[in-house]
Amino acid sequence: MLRISIINESENRIRLNVEGWLVGPWVDELRQQSAQAMLQATEVTLDLEKLWFMDALGIALLQELAQQEVAYLNCSTFISQQLKETML
Repeated sequence: MLRISIINESENRIRLNVEGWLVGPWVDELRQQSAQAMLQATEVTLDLEKLWFMDALGIALLQELAQQEVAYLNCSTFISQQLKETML
């Protein structure tokens, strides 16, 4: 299960709080929410403090979003390591 909370920090900044497991159908949900946020704001960040696990599709999405200049906040050591290992 995944929970995405949308926080409008200002007119040009949106933060998405991502909580739970980024797996299966929830990957597409985050993809859609991120795309919508990028249309509405010039700066989009993902707060990953409560992201507990992600599968290969979730990792690929976060890497794709990073290439589109979406920043991560509060990324746990476990999630950071997953992202680093797949980039090698």
